[in-house]
This record gives sequence, structure tokens and C-alpha cells, in this order.
Amino acid sequence: MVRMVRPFTRAVTYTRWLHLSMAIVWPSLWLFIDEAWWTVGTATVLLGLAGLVPAMRVVEGFQARLLLTGHREGGESSEFVVAPSATWGDRGRMVVWLQTRLFLGALVSHLSLQLLLLAVDLVSTALGGERAGGAWLAVEGHHRWHAPLALLPLVLAAAVVVGSGHLITRIALRLLGPSPAERLAALEERTEQLLERTRIARELHDSIGHALTVAVVQAGAARAAGDPAFTDRALGAIEETGRAALEDLERVLGVLRESEKPVSGRPTLADADRLLESARASGAKVEAEVTGPVESVPGPVSREGYRILQESLTNVLRHAGAVPVRVRVHVADDTLVLAIRNPLPAGIPGSGRGSGLRGIRERAALLGGRARTGPDEGDWQVHAELPLG
Repeated sequence: MVRMVRPFTRAVTYTRWLHLSMAIVWPSLWLFIDEAWWTVGTATVLLGLAGLVPAMRVVEGFQARLLLTGHREGGESSEFVVAPSATWGDRGRMVVWLQTRLFLGALVSHLSLQLLLLAVDLVSTALGGERAGGAWLAVEGHHRWHAPLALLPLVLAAAVVVGSGHLITRIALRLLGPSPAERLAALEERTEQLLERTRIARELHDSIGHALTVAVVQAGAARAAGDPAFTDRALGAIEETGRAALEDLERVLGVLRESEKPVSGRPTLADADRLLESARASGAKVEAEVTGPVESVPGPVSREGYRILQESLTNVLRHAGAVPVRVRVHVADDTLVLAIRNPLPAGIPGSGRGSGLRGIRERAALLGGRARTGPDEGDWQVHAELPLG
């Protein structure tokens, strides 16, 4: 019983009925003035022409969100498009929607009125009064048993209000919802957002992970050395690396706060010297070889190349410690080659399953390149090839 009464406690039940009734206001006024049934055909034609106007989709979409969903954000409300018609398919659906809303609104409004008039007539005749004018179904005689029968048309009217509201909402979702092209565009946008979140997570992993690794290695070396001069150098390296990590963190948080702005200010291979010096300050013996016009590498490739180099050096410091590292950056006509090699200490498994190594391979694949990570002739190697065009 409570479930049957619940729809009548929701405001959206009545706003849906209002939405249907509003559709016949101006045709009814026109019919009242002219009193000619041909005006209904004219109204139908005018609605068809109005549906071809792109802005009608904005008006109808806004009304549907406001009256058919009960002001809810998300859910069904988000399914209604509030944007001008972009294609003839959108215009065609709008024409069908306007015609459907007109005829269904006329049917529901008239049926609701007739049921209410019938209930009034039954009560009136039960009390010995006269029938109200305008009702199509005549109630004959004056009988007391007419009074309980008045409940039947009221129940039917309630069912019409609730059922028609659900029906018009379902129709609106089909006709005022996004077209297949718009759904595809929304899916692509969602995919881009997920890819951007993944990239940001990878950025944080690489930059903050590198800074923490350098800080831990430097702090451990300074404590073991017991040399004030070395400790000062270690603290300086920790400070510089921490400052760079904070800059990266601020930039990434800025991207999250202002997601519609393009990513800018990310480090590139032109800033690779900072990474190499940071690794050297941590005790690694880095031997770097840079050949080719690094400054001419396209921005996306250069930025991803920087992160691959950063993650590779971070893994060296984290897993191998202060060991010799050979870094080669080679720019050919159409390929950027990054090669990082270091001795593989005994007892360090070369599984290559860490998130950092997986991130290296993902970065390379995202740019259409490839990356190999793993043991090679007693060394650990990272070899990435990224296309420049």
C-alpha cells in the first residue's frame, strides 16, 4: 500500500503531468479563439517546422531536465542534451518529440479532466444535485451508491498521471538524449580523461618517487660517511631534488585543478642534466653520451623521454645503489633512442614487474615506440626507441 502511494508524495509526479499539459496550452488557446478543428492540423505543421530550428533542442532539453527528473543532478537528468541540433537526425528526432508531446499531452489532459468531471458528477448526483457540464459520460439518476463509485475515476485519474509521467520520461530519454555521434564523442572524452588521470598518476610516481629515492640514498650515505663536507653536499642534493619534486607536484596539482588548460611546463630532455647530476650526487657514477639534436625532439616525445630516463635512474639508485651507470641519448632522423645500463648486483631478481618498469613500457607504447627492460649480459638495461614523427 505504501509503495502505491509513494509516487504521489514526489513532486516530480506532478511536474511531469505539468510538462505534458504545457504542450497543449497554445493549441488550446488557438482552438478556443478560432473554434475550427483545422487549427489542430496547422498547429501540428507549425510544431514540425519549429522542430527544425536547432535552438528548440536547447529549450526542450532544459524543460525535460527541469520537469521530468525532479531537479536531480546526474542520472536521468544528465541523459537529456541541452545543446542545439547539430545534424538532420537531431532535427528529425525533435520533430517527432514535439508531435508526440502534443498528442500525448492532449490525450492525458483531456482524459484527466473527464475522469475528474465524472467523479464530480457521481458525487453530485448521489447528493441529489445536477450533473456538471462538459462530461462526455452521462450519469443518469440520483442514487446514493453513486458516491462510492466516485473513487473509481479518481483512482483511474491517479493512474493516468503516474503512468503518463513515466511514459513521457522514457520517450524523452530516447528522443532528447544524445545521438550515436554524441555518445561516441562523450565516450572518447571519457577515455581521454582516464588516460590523463593515468598519465598524472605516472607523473607523480616518477617525480616524487625519484625525489624520495635520492633523499633516502643521500641520507643513508651521509650518515654512513661521517664526513661533514660530504653531509653538506648530500643535504644540498636532497634540497635541490626536493625543490624540483615540489615544482612537479605543484604543476600536476595545477593540471588537476584546471583540467581544461593544456599541460605546460613539464621537463624535457633539455633538463636531463639535472637528473644526471642528481644521480651523481647520490653516489652513482654516471657516464652520459648525448648525440644528435636533442633540442629538436618534439615536445611530447622529449617529455616522455625525460620521464623514462628519470624512472630508469630512480630504479638504479633504489635497487643497485652507487654503481656505474651508462646513459646514451641518441637522436636520429626519425627515432629517439634511450639506453641505460648498470651492473646487476647479485641477489637482485630481474623480474621486470615493477610499476615503474611497466610505466616505461606504457610510455613508449603510447608514443608508438617500444621499450625493453631486463637483464642483459650481467647488466640491467632499459632500451627505449621512440618515433619522432
